[in-house]
Amino acid sequence: MLRKLFILPIRFYQAAISPVLAPRCRYDPTCSHYAVEAIEEWGPLKGSWLALKRIGRCHPWGGFGPDPVPRKD
Repeated sequence: MLRKLFILPIRFYQAAISPVLAPRCRYDPTCSHYAVEAIEEWGPLKGSWLALKRIGRCHPWGGFGPDPVPRKD
């Protein structure tokens, strides 16, 4: 239930805000999809931390290309 609460604003962004903006993402998957996957995989606290770290890397001098969510093993 807590995961869904954390994912809800991301889904709103994906549906209402992202389509209006020009595509800018340097990574695959996009930062919003990464955030949803991270929260689903790791839970709301660690998933949010992973998403914030990813967003922090998303700048003109950062990386690009494939950057999947780390998986639990």
